[in-house]
Amino acid sequence: MVPTELYRLLQCPTCGSRDLLVTDAGVCCVACSNTYPYGPGYIDLMPRGIDFDYTSKYVSDEEQLSEELDYRDLAPPLLAAGVRDRALARLLELGPHDTVLDSGCGTAKHAVWNASRVRLMVGADPATLFADQALEKVALAKADARRLPFMDGGFDKVFCIDVLEHFPLDVIDAYMAETARVLRPGGRFLAFSNTRDRSSLQPLVDLSRWIGRQFVRAGVYDFEREALRKSDHVKALATWEDVLAAMDRAGLRVVKVVFWNSVFTSFVEHVLMKLGEAVLGRQESGVRSQESEQRQANQETRTKNQDNSSQGRDAPVERLGSATKHISDGTVREIAARRRMRGFLERRGSVYYGLMAVTLIMELDLWLFGSLRSGSYFIVVEKP
Repeated sequence: MVPTELYRLLQCPTCGSRDLLVTDAGVCCVACSNTYPYGPGYIDLMPRGIDFDYTSKYVSDEEQLSEELDYRDLAPPLLAAGVRDRALARLLELGPHDTVLDSGCGTAKHAVWNASRVRLMVGADPATLFADQALEKVALAKADARRLPFMDGGFDKVFCIDVLEHFPLDVIDAYMAETARVLRPGGRFLAFSNTRDRSSLQPLVDLSRWIGRQFVRAGVYDFEREALRKSDHVKALATWEDVLAAMDRAGLRVVKVVFWNSVFTSFVEHVLMKLGEAVLGRQESGVRSQESEQRQANQETRTKNQDNSSQGRDAPVERLGSATKHISDGTVREIAARRRMRGFLERRGSVYYGLMAVTLIMELDLWLFGSLRSGSYFIVVEKP
């Protein structure tokens, strides 16, 4: 979605000029003559002629990840994503007069879930793995957070969820400097990320992970998709002191901090949720296997008919599509389970309310243990 309000916030990401023209081809910078074209539901506002030393895996491997991450359809904000989202809205105090940026938005799911709370929700990411709902409900830009295509002080609030752990330190500093630039004075920024710090409650978390590993060894499920998502984690902010120093270098003052000691969350994510996905995934895979076998039989019949009708001539043979790369059976089952679960959740029945209850249990980690330092944290900072 490209609303009129978005154009009022833009500046050229290449030269910084705000002397822009909106045309049918895109947004044109009068100062440097670069044109930023429209994509399907977004504007391509990547800086031109600038080579960055660091490129996110989500950009370099975007085509591969688009097939494995199942990003286009969004479920309601439940389980760990629901805990993050509820904390985001509460800690950042999103309101109807706010202009908000989700910087490094990914699928833009948190932007979608909170778009109705604010005046304007903008999502920016250098990869275009935007969910279909985001293309409809969020003002989207393909953009690099080191050269944001937005005016100084244009946003009341900015947030990033699961972003900072992906970057080396110089990228974090550039990211934070740009975040501070586009915030208005008094504006606030929320980040959810994690360090390498261990919690005093770590033995309880490790117990849930140990139980999960036993199911992995038994072949019940795997964590391949989770490993893929975390495969480029750098955690350059290795300690909590590193986090505070980065905020200080950007000139941002700490307002609120809540740590996420995932005692309840770890058991849900490593055991309960994965067992449910394994059961649903196998059921769904069985149905899809029967459908695939029927399609294959129909295809063989069509091919045989084409051979018979060709009377010795070369006849074109239609082939079923094949995967371009190997995806594990566990990943296939997990994607199938999540797609099936989304069907249940859309009806807002017993499954939805059951998962909402589990979400609230997971949120107890914040309410009961939020003052105990751990690796995962929410931090809210303010631009003086």
